[in-house]
Amino acid sequence: MGTVVFFIFAILAIAAAWGVVTSKNIVHSALYLALSFAGVAVLYVLMNADYLAAVQLLVYTGAISIMVVFAVMFTLRGEIGKSNPENSVWGWGAFVSTLMFIMIAFVILTNVDWRILPTPWTSGGSATDISLLLLTKFMIPFEAAAVLITIALVGAVILAKGVKVSK
Repeated sequence: MGTVVFFIFAILAIAAAWGVVTSKNIVHSALYLALSFAGVAVLYVLMNADYLAAVQLLVYTGAISIMVVFAVMFTLRGEIGKSNPENSVWGWGAFVSTLMFIMIAFVILTNVDWRILPTPWTSGGSATDISLLLLTKFMIPFEAAAVLITIALVGAVILAKGVKVSK
């Protein structure tokens, strides 16, 4: 049963990603992006990575997708249906994507030892362990990332409103 669920959501994530790059409507592309993120979150659950699934749903599917939709709505001028005319020439994108897939598959299939840490991780991977790391050892980078995202959102709103900044 797990294999069937995996294939259903893997195909959903890939089809939604395809919809992102082929949709002529940029708002639809943003919504396909949210659907693709949600499909990836289900794949994380199937891999028993519950914390990553929760982060995927909260951060990417929730926050980033909504921010992309708002940014598109703030900056959109003219008719929505003709907002992304450059996607009619997608052959080069497909070629580069296929080439990258082949190169990554070659690297993965030719290397047997994929250990990142010199010793095995023994602390576990529960949400409690990760939250303790984020709020103790990695608190400064975590907060810096939050501040940078907030600054980027404020900058996007200022650019969208067309506020003139004096020099």
